[in-house]
Amino acid sequence: MVDKSAKRNVRASSSGRATLDDIAAKLGISSITVSRAFRNPGKVAEELRERIIKVADELGYVRNRAASTLASARSMNIAVIIPSLSNAVFVDILNGIDKILRPRGYQMLLGVSHYSSEEEDALVRAYLAFDPDGIILPSLNYREATRHLLEKTGVPVVHLMELSDQPHVHCVGFSQEAAGKTMTQHLLAKGYKRIAFVASQLDSRTLARGRGYRDALVEAGLYDQKRELMVPDPSSIALGGRLLQRLLQQAPDTDAAFFCNDDLAQGALFECARQQISVPAQLAVAGFNDLSASASTVPSLTTIATPRFDIGVQGANMLLSLIEHQKVNRSSIDLGFELKPRESA
Repeated sequence: MVDKSAKRNVRASSSGRATLDDIAAKLGISSITVSRAFRNPGKVAEELRERIIKVADELGYVRNRAASTLASARSMNIAVIIPSLSNAVFVDILNGIDKILRPRGYQMLLGVSHYSSEEEDALVRAYLAFDPDGIILPSLNYREATRHLLEKTGVPVVHLMELSDQPHVHCVGFSQEAAGKTMTQHLLAKGYKRIAFVASQLDSRTLARGRGYRDALVEAGLYDQKRELMVPDPSSIALGGRLLQRLLQQAPDTDAAFFCNDDLAQGALFECARQQISVPAQLAVAGFNDLSASASTVPSLTTIATPRFDIGVQGANMLLSLIEHQKVNRSSIDLGFELKPRESA
């Protein structure tokens, strides 16, 4: 009587590709243990897992994803779509996601939408063809067609950087509006009365910060529309300098400028140095996100620190709970933000 499983192993080995059985035979352990080391690394002792990986590398083993999907009914792929790879904010988020997914054997299918809802929709449709176990999206603001598609497919979805009170919408982030309002109130408390808001890119997060700024000034009776400067251009340090020039042309008596992110604010500080504008004596400058260089600018930049890495970690953990049909105690997790008052304001 011929062992059918043995025949399958012979066929796999005859293709020239190493198999789980080849690794198991060399180590004198079961194929099930080898398989578990790749699919559920946390369930295999670290020393043994390292030996398995070493032998797998020696034999040139490449995991057969298609076979794994058939065996487990999971693709072990997570689609992650972000607006930009050049923005350090999203790089920090990706690092947090990777910290959780990689040890669990998941791979990221990474897509970059370039802040385009049309491109984001196209990426969602493309990645759904790979049957991902879950999807991570950078915000709650996307096309209705995309929303309808995700609802119909039933793939678990987690949104990052924003919050929602809608039922069955899972998200990890903080209140962008509250953060924008907090910075504006800080500037008011420091005695500034002619406060501007300068923004670019104009995604949903930036617009929410603008609403927070506006609410704070309306409540204080100091809102002036001419101090809002908002352009759709991609954010950059160079753009920050140019926007400061435009702001001072249209509202020369401005005494504080709140920039929607630190890139723009850093550019404004450079421009102030060029024009010999004393910061904060003549003009206070504030940013958002607390990028790595912001504490080292001259003067150091007042900003809002956002927990990007932790948002990635918590978002990935939430998604894995949804994939594994575990109870999620909160569908919306608010990780908050922190005002970083420094020398510039």
